[in-house]
Amino acid sequence: MKEILISLLNFFGLAVWIEIDTENPECTYYFGPFLTQKEALAEQQGYIEDIESEEARIINVNIKRFKPSNLTIIKAGTTFISQRIIAHFSAPS
Repeated sequence: MKEILISLLNFFGLAVWIEIDTENPECTYYFGPFLTQKEALAEQQGYIEDIESEEARIINVNIKRFKPSNLTIIKAGTTFISQRIIAHFSAPS
């Protein structure tokens, strides 16, 4: 039931997403969707650690309600040796 609600909120751009901007590489990553900001906050540190393990420098982290068009945005002129896109649907409570 929770997944249906999250999908519905995401369809209308009302689900919660974690947005992480990095330098080296210059990218924006989106993780979600989540039902609430509290759920996103509970998962945020794991995504930060994953990105830092790839030796990217995090410059900004936001949690907001919206619908990203892409899960990873690579800024112009950025080269990638490997690219990983991670989508996450929060587990039922």
